Amino acid sequence: MRRALIHLWWLVALMALAAPAAAGALAEDFFPIMPWDGLQGWELPVKGFQHPLESVAACNFTVAGFVEAKDLPVCKRVSLKAIIAPPQLEPWKKKWLGVQLDAVDGEVGAWVQTTREEPEVLGYYIMDEPGTSRFAALAEAVRAVKTHAPGKLAYINLFPGYATIGAPDQSQLGAASFTEYLERFVREVQPQFLSYDNYRIFISDNLQNRDLGGVYFTDLMEVRRIAQKSGLPFWNTACSNRIRPWTTAPSPANLMLQAYTTLAAGARGLAWYTYHQRGYDYAPIDKAGARTDTWFYLQMVNRQVKTLGPLMNRMDSTGVFFTRPAPADGLPPLPGRLVRSVVSRASLSGFSEEAPALMIGEFRAKDGSDYAMIVNLSLEKSANIAPQWTEKDRSAEVISAVDGSLKALDTENGYWLAPGQGALLRLQESQAR
Repeated sequence: MRRALIHLWWLVALMALAAPAAAGALAEDFFPIMPWDGLQGWELPVKGFQHPLESVAACNFTVAGFVEAKDLPVCKRVSLKAIIAPPQLEPWKKKWLGVQLDAVDGEVGAWVQTTREEPEVLGYYIMDEPGTSRFAALAEAVRAVKTHAPGKLAYINLFPGYATIGAPDQSQLGAASFTEYLERFVREVQPQFLSYDNYRIFISDNLQNRDLGGVYFTDLMEVRRIAQKSGLPFWNTACSNRIRPWTTAPSPANLMLQAYTTLAAGARGLAWYTYHQRGYDYAPIDKAGARTDTWFYLQMVNRQVKTLGPLMNRMDSTGVFFTRPAPADGLPPLPGRLVRSVVSRASLSGFSEEAPALMIGEFRAKDGSDYAMIVNLSLEKSANIAPQWTEKDRSAEVISAVDGSLKALDTENGYWLAPGQGALLRLQESQAR
């Protein structure tokens, strides 16, 4: 009877997810998944679609970034939220250095005036990768969006931690460290959320270089820490192309790893750079307007995030842990509040003794129930996992990334994760509780 009630509760939750998202920029049932592209307008055709934004929706994105006001009817038709691109991007980007601060409010107010009441508008693009020298003007721009378009986001995407740091005249960050950069942004700009990018999974050739690849995880953990300390949600901008001519290309594994580690860290949004090829090969859409293999990989990964993300919006991230050896020094090891340890095996038949590394995110839902997401950090080996809980007699159910349904975790044979894949587990209370 108790199990039947649990499944009834879960069915009600899923029915709520199927309903239209509530009004407001950060509705609980809405998880932003955005192609970081389109600043030149969505004029390039995509083969097989009447409008390029139809291909974005078909790829299981939930946000169109970045569009013009004229694109909003299409966004509405294909059920995409939108972040509005600024007028004249290059002058707009340059203006945040040395701008007259008293002019920002009027200029932003005039810009958002015609679209601020549109329900499809999630927010407004302000700037990408600012240094600290832009923070004073960006603070005025954020304040202006809050004033003139309440409920909408002022979108600013930050540098990664490996942007050049050092003296102010040499540093892209304009700060002595990534931590200082993030803390100053929060304090001086007063943003509604944190967004940043990091492409080290590809630059490390699928984590083959530990020093390069480890920065992906240390950045993720530091952004998470600052976001939690500041009471802000955060988004991760991941890579969906061959970011440099000498780096690896997108694969189902490295796309899944970026998506699932983002979810396991408790992020509230995911963006992919880029959608169109532009100067980057292996992008989802090539220069001829055709969908590539990457588009179909991304469609699969986005579908999983689209299923799990809204469920995880109802949870608070209570901890993130790693099995040994961790992908970078200084990352927190198990045990956590929920997970004591996880047995990880690449082979149950004894063909290999390899134990793929894992990332474990722990969560508590608003109703007090506990969840854990376990991510296979290997981009080469599948991982058979058998978690051990901190409380005796606990059991768990796997939440399907296809439809959100529940299935008991196989404790006898373990649970298989493909390279880069994650699994969200709902823990059952022990009989002693």
